[in-house]
Amino acid sequence: MSLYKYASPAAFYPLAGKLIPWFAGLATIFGIIGVYLGPFAAPTDYQQGEVYRILFIHVPAASIGMFIYVVMAIYGVLALTFNTRLSAMMMEALAPTGAIFTGLALWTGSMWGKPTWGTYWVWDARVTSTLILLFLYIGYMALVNAIEDKKRADKAGALLVIVGSVNIPIIHYSVTWWNTLHQGASVTVTAAPKMASVMLTPMLSIGIACWLYAIAISLVRVRAIILEREHGRNAAWVTAEFATTKGVAAS
Repeated sequence: MSLYKYASPAAFYPLAGKLIPWFAGLATIFGIIGVYLGPFAAPTDYQQGEVYRILFIHVPAASIGMFIYVVMAIYGVLALTFNTRLSAMMMEALAPTGAIFTGLALWTGSMWGKPTWGTYWVWDARVTSTLILLFLYIGYMALVNAIEDKKRADKAGALLVIVGSVNIPIIHYSVTWWNTLHQGASVTVTAAPKMASVMLTPMLSIGIACWLYAIAISLVRVRAIILEREHGRNAAWVTAEFATTKGVAAS
């Protein structure tokens, strides 16, 4: 069975419906594990004290905020190159989740920064570029909702996301390119973790929970977008879906 068929909204809609409970359920399990291990199992850091626990949320939120934008840029290229409607729908579905996690990263970062740096905010290279990322998310959502013609909105949104993707490497390498207050990465795929395993485990648990939640909520959102857009196109399968839903509700 070819995976290309799932590029069709009609084929992807039921697949997303089947995947949502799995991602949501696993997110709940990992979230419970992380929420327990973070406050109760992880010891107090000898330098930062209790405040370092904020990083259990901050690090996953920052990474998810950046990664979702990269995924949106890829979908933007697909939308412009192959004119795939589902790619544009996925961009629209991912944007709010990316904005939420980016905003969460900035908020938790400021909470961590006050006791660590002595201030809630500094115009640090990474902090500033992350703020720009949040503005890019907000700008994309405002743009696509301001244009009534969905085809024009999708193209304009895709161009904005692709151009804005230049900000992602700036965020990632900002601590290397400039002398900043922001510390380097504690966890990378190319080096051993700088955190003790008892501290790393809750961060990874919460991180996995956040990733799974991001996927689940994005799939929920894209299903709603698919129904809205395909209903406007008078797609027969959407009409049947609405009829089935009404029938189940009535019974």
